[in-house]
Amino acid sequence: MVNVGDQLPDATVIGESGPVKLRDKIGKTLVIYFYPKDETPGCTKEACSFRDAYEDFTAAGAEVIGISRDDGASHASFKQNHRLPFTLLSDADGKAGAAFGIKKTLGFIPGRVTFVFDKRGVCRSRFESQIRLGKHVDDALALVKKLA
Repeated sequence: MVNVGDQLPDATVIGESGPVKLRDKIGKTLVIYFYPKDETPGCTKEACSFRDAYEDFTAAGAEVIGISRDDGASHASFKQNHRLPFTLLSDADGKAGAAFGIKKTLGFIPGRVTFVFDKRGVCRSRFESQIRLGKHVDDALALVKKLA
């Protein structure tokens, strides 16, 4: 399980062009959020909140990455439907989620957890909540601005 002070796990997920090693992203502030499923009400609200604050994240030097178990086609549709400007990656086998310590809610709903990693790949924040969707974005943005 990744907690504050831990290093970014050596996890690989699938992007539009193939495998993506998350550790290759070290060097800039990273906001990595795991979410249950594309096009569900809560996940759409969360993604749109990250979208609406995206320019603030990038202005502070951060990259936003969303990860779920959905496949690339689902992510492409989700991005297009909601004009999401950030990267969505697929963790179809759940290995990345396991490396980060993402647990299921009620035993079957994939977890909703947002991490902020500094430029050295050290976890500076872990926030987990299925229902406090806005807090994921607000807390991450406040920390990213402090790290800038």
